[in-house]
This record gives sequence, structure tokens and C-alpha cells, in this order.
Amino acid sequence: MSPDEVRARAVQQTYKVVWRSRAARRHATAVRPHPDPTFASALAPGTPDRVPVAAREALLREADELVAGRRVVLGLPRADLVAPDWFFDPRSRLRAPATAYAFGIDYRAPAVTGDVKQVWELSRHQHLTVLAAAWFLTGNDAYAERAADHLRSWWAANPFLSGVHWVSGIEVGLRLISWVWVRRLLDDWPGAGDLFERNDLALSQIAAHQRYIATFCSVGSSANNHLIAELSGQLMASFAFPWFEESARWRDNAVVEFERALESNTFATGINRELATDYHAFVGELATLAAAEATVAGRPLSPQCLRTLCRMADAGAAMVDDRGAPPRQGDSDDGRGLVVDSARTPRWSCFLDMMGRTFGTLPWWPDVAPTIAGTLVSSMMGPGHHQLEDRPPTRRGRFADAGMTILRTQDALPEIWCRCDGGPHGFLSIAGHAHADALAIEVRHGGVEVLADPGTYCYHFEPEWRRYFRSTIAHNTIEIAGREQSDAGGLFMWVRHATTTEHGIDGHAGCSSWSATHDGYSILDPSVSHTRTVTLDERARTIEVRDRVEGLRDHPLRMAFHLGPLVDADLEGTYARLSWDGPEGTMTAVLMLPTALEWSAHRGETAFLGWYSSHFGAKEAATTLIGTRRSDRHAGELVTMLSFGDASAAVPASTAQMQPASWS
Repeated sequence: MSPDEVRARAVQQTYKVVWRSRAARRHATAVRPHPDPTFASALAPGTPDRVPVAAREALLREADELVAGRRVVLGLPRADLVAPDWFFDPRSRLRAPATAYAFGIDYRAPAVTGDVKQVWELSRHQHLTVLAAAWFLTGNDAYAERAADHLRSWWAANPFLSGVHWVSGIEVGLRLISWVWVRRLLDDWPGAGDLFERNDLALSQIAAHQRYIATFCSVGSSANNHLIAELSGQLMASFAFPWFEESARWRDNAVVEFERALESNTFATGINRELATDYHAFVGELATLAAAEATVAGRPLSPQCLRTLCRMADAGAAMVDDRGAPPRQGDSDDGRGLVVDSARTPRWSCFLDMMGRTFGTLPWWPDVAPTIAGTLVSSMMGPGHHQLEDRPPTRRGRFADAGMTILRTQDALPEIWCRCDGGPHGFLSIAGHAHADALAIEVRHGGVEVLADPGTYCYHFEPEWRRYFRSTIAHNTIEIAGREQSDAGGLFMWVRHATTTEHGIDGHAGCSSWSATHDGYSILDPSVSHTRTVTLDERARTIEVRDRVEGLRDHPLRMAFHLGPLVDADLEGTYARLSWDGPEGTMTAVLMLPTALEWSAHRGETAFLGWYSSHFGAKEAATTLIGTRRSDRHAGELVTMLSFGDASAAVPASTAQMQPASWS
């Protein structure tokens, strides 16, 4: 930690000690609101008429389920949400602490809180923005009344700093965002004022949440997406609820710190520095919501901040495949800034629609179906109002500062899409959401994952699965000596980071190549380096992967290729025939594997191999091919050839000759 971070954390710790010795409820009730608070941040008349019909119908179906008490929360169906227990974890059946002092709760201990992500998720109140949006679109009071019941219940059950919901600043910030939008969407409901500005309990909670962020904002090595969420919540609440003596100070500080944090969290190419792709969309969505709030309040964010946001938008549009799906790099917990669309709406559709309406799309952007979120936010920002100059004239495939390279076919369909990872390990010293995935690749064919990143699955509740899903062997790369490329110091901390050096990309005659080396195994004795070169031949419809491992000697080696959940594999020796059902029928590919390794197929094993997580909290069996070094075979290069379509009909005769005779 830097000296500044040490000092900041010491100040925060002092507050935690002092406030523990006082009555928490006194803090929550010590509020001096404006004598006549009003809400002046409603949506423009006619906005409901601009909501797409299909999106409206999908949302209302989910709102009806919520009124009946049903919703899927992080992969688990819930049927107890008419009057929810805000502290109950349906996965473990445990109840997290409700009355203990927040900073005395070990939220990382499943025996104490159960799966804390499950407990926290419902208390983000993003299901209440679904209900509020349903009322906004229909005027059916059942939706508004259910949202109001939940808010009153939560506010009463969670006094300031009491219980598990006051442990994490990101949760505090996201709740504020939800409350701003619930109030906005219910503006014409007769009970809105009595629920919010004329409700002492609501005023107390809104002020307490902002006081919390002002005191305990993330600092230093944890100033990642959590900080963006905290400051977005503070910024939006201080603009939308300017009812307190501290509101102007909270607002001015939040704007300055938010703009600084967004810049520090973003590479010059527009990629989020955490290098966890879903957090790119999460941060971009939060920042766009904050920009919309500032705009409608007449205090727009700076041009530099909007340029950063626009770069994020164009980077997000450039990295997706031909079905609009992004890479699956690093952690993902399905985090959202605003939920007003059906859960069936792809989150990147919401992100790109919102960003495209704000900054305008470019000719190369993917087509995205209109969403409710995009419609609502653009009604605040003004559609296309913030179009900027100097945007990329063509779709980029190279983001050098982030170490992300996308190789893809340009014209031939189905598209072959390949992401190559040659970037930093992660963001800041702890790199909390990084995986040990240096030189890993993902390959898709027509949007179907062929060589897949298995995902995240969980954070706290099952630590052994957490360790697996972010391990080296859980990615399409090489593990040496049974070690990780980077060393973990906890479930959200890395104490040693592998450094990757890219050698650039090359393109000629329908081929494009990428190459990089990482030093994650330089700590071994003898030191080992791994260099990978990936070549996409558009005309032959093949991807060749060449791995050179220098200094290996007697170290054991394992190479992994994780197949997508739709892909079946028939492995014979070093030859794997792959097949899957695509939009145009059964598709096939051939994977020619390095002959110097002994290959085996694994699917859904208790020792972790053979698993895929499509979203947080869910996992399913999928095939993993593992190559283990054979003591009687040696090679200087390990060459893998993936051939699609007609190219997969024959085994490349030269494959066996591609592998030199000795380890370097």
C-alpha cells in the first residue's frame, strides 16, 4: 500500500471504531432535510410510448412473477419474495447477521453469512426497478405497491450500520441508484411522495447511505469498479435527492472523484483496466447513468469524461462477436447498474443500446435490439446528443494497452472469432478480478464457443471452486510444474503478477498472427518462459497455435483446451473431431493436438476439470481436453491446428512434422 492509502484506511478504521461505540440508530436519525423536499428529476412526458413493444411485454411478464413472489436470483429460483427475509440465503439456508455491528461481521465466511452474494443481490433493489418500470408503463398500482412494501420493509429492517447489508460500499452505492430510479419511475404514482420525501425513514436511509459513501469510499488498491459504483450512487443521489445540508458537498465531491476514478479505471483505448470484460459493461453502464443524472440536473459532466465514456462504448462494440457476445475474460458476477429490462435481454444489448443512443452508433457497430434501459436513459441525455469526433472509422481488433487482440474473419461466414490474451494480469496491486490466464485464447464459430473461457461461477461461498475457475488450468493455456502463472493471496488478491510482453500482430495474404511471451514461470528453477503464436488463416479457415516453452527440462507440463458447452468431442489419440448444432445445422471442426503430449478428455469431474459457468451461480458439465507431457517424447514447439468446415475434412499431413525434436 502507498502511504496515502495507509493514511486513508487508518482514518476509516477510526470511524469504524468510534461509530461502533455509539448508537448506530442515532446516526441514521440525525438528518436535517430541506423543509419542503421535492423530486424534480422525472422522465419526459411521452417516454412510455417510445418503449419497444417486445421489451415492454417481456418486462411485464417478469413484473407479474415478482408480484407473485417469484424471481431467479443469481441462478437460484426464489418463491418467497412476497415479503422477503432480507437476510436469508436460499443456497445455504442460513440467515446472515441482521443486528450485529456491520464492521464486525466476517462476510467472507460462509458459516457466518451463507452465500453473501445471494443475500446482497436482492438488497440491491434492482427487482424494485423492474416493478417501478412496470408501473411506469401500465399504471397498474399492484406493481407500485409491491415496490413500496419492499422498500419500507428493507428500510425498517436495516438501521444504519446494523447487519450485513452495511458491510460493502458497492452495495450501498447500487441501492442508491435503484432508489433514484424507483422514485423517478413512480413519479406520477400518488404514493411516491409519501414513500420518499415525506417519509422520515426514507429520508434517514437516503442520507445515511450517502454519509456512508462519503466516509468509507474505496481507496488505493481497491479503487476499482467498487469505487465507480459508490461514486455513481453518491453522484446520482445527491443530484436527485438534494434534500440535506450536506447535499451540495456530497455532490461536488462525487463529481470530481467520479471523473478522476473513471479516467484511472480506463485504458486509452477504452478498455476497462480490470480486464474482466463484464466489468467493462458494468462500469460503462454506471458511468452513463451518472452522466444522464448530471445532464438532466443541468450540471453535465466534463467533455473529457464524456470522451472516456465514448471510448468505452466504441471498445465494447468492437470486441463482440457476430452475435453480439463479448469476450469472457476475468471475473463476472452479472453486475448491473440499472435493471428495467427482462432478465432474458442480453446485458450487452442493454449496454450497447444505452451507449449507442447516447453517443451515436458507427457504421461498423453491431445491430442491437432496442431496450427499455436505452430508451429511458436517452430520454434524459437526448439521443445522439453527445456524438464526438475522432472516433474509429472501422472496427478495431487490437487494443495494445490492454493486451487484447481479436483475430476474426472479415467476410466469410460463419465468422471465426479469436481473442488472444497478452495484457497485464489485472488492475492495481491486488488485481482482484483477474484470472491466471496469460496467453489464453477463446475461439468462436458463428458465435458458438468452440474453445471457451469457462467463466467465474462463484466468489465466496465455495472457495475451492473459486480457486479452480480462476486458475491457469481452467483456461486455454499451459500450466508448468503444477503452479499458477500468478500467485494468489486470497479469493480477491494476487500477490505476484505474471508479466506478458506482446510481440505484435502481423497480417498478410488472408492471414493474421499474434504473438506474446509471459514470465509467470520465471520463479521456477530452472526458469521457464512460455511464448505463444496464434495464426488465423481466413482462406483455409484454420487457427494454428504454436507454443514454445524454453527452460522446461524436467518440469511437468499440462496444456488445456476447454470446449464450449454446445460442443461434442470425439478424441482419438491426438485427433479430436468436434461437432455442434449451429444456425445452419450440424457444424464440425477438427482439433489436431501436439503429439508430444498425452491427451485425455474430462467432463464434469469432481476434481474440477470439465466445467463451464454461463453466468454467476451456475455451472454445467463441458468437455476439457488435457495434454500431459510424456517422458518419452520431446518437442521444442507444441503445435495445435483447429480446422473448420471443409478444412476439417482432412487431417493436415504436415502436422506431425511441425514439431522439432528437443526441448529447449
